[in-house]
Amino acid sequence: MGDTSDFERGETTLRKAGEGPSTAEVKAWFVREVLPLEATLVQFLRKASRNASDLDDLRQEVYTRLYETAKKEIPEHTRPLLFRIARHLLIDRARRAQIVSIEAVENLENLNLAIDEPGPDRAVIAREELRRMQTALDQLPRRYRMAVVMRKVEGLTTREIALRLGIAEKTVEKHLTEGVRALANILYRERTAGGEP
Repeated sequence: MGDTSDFERGETTLRKAGEGPSTAEVKAWFVREVLPLEATLVQFLRKASRNASDLDDLRQEVYTRLYETAKKEIPEHTRPLLFRIARHLLIDRARRAQIVSIEAVENLENLNLAIDEPGPDRAVIAREELRRMQTALDQLPRRYRMAVVMRKVEGLTTREIALRLGIAEKTVEKHLTEGVRALANILYRERTAGGEP
């Protein structure tokens, strides 16, 4: 045990106390799991960001947030977390860019902002998403479609669906699981066929 430094022993003690992984473990994880995703992350940020000059700052901020998260606990699934952080960062930046200084506006009513109303582009996107969902629902077997619509649209409980359909609750649960899985597969196939990530 003479090869172990005081620093390494201290890190082991911290881990035993529930303080998170060692710095060496986090660095190794970062090199192994995060850096190989850099090209994909940069491509995602380039598509989503309005200002190409911010690309390096955005990437660095994503890495910083991810690294800070990993210092507490190394994530089991790195890729989804990386892109969730990137998405949230882009949303935060977009919100900040839309903030209007109160000093710059004498009469807020002159702004004529419709805060709660979606713009025409969002309405079109929402209608398109609803159309896609309806098309996907139409492709499901009838028993799955009925269970999914009753649960997700009508908000019925598993017991209420079972009573309406005259089947066991376990069967309803199976229909819901299979129905949602089939919907996801249909929508994913449609999305990848359309060229979206």
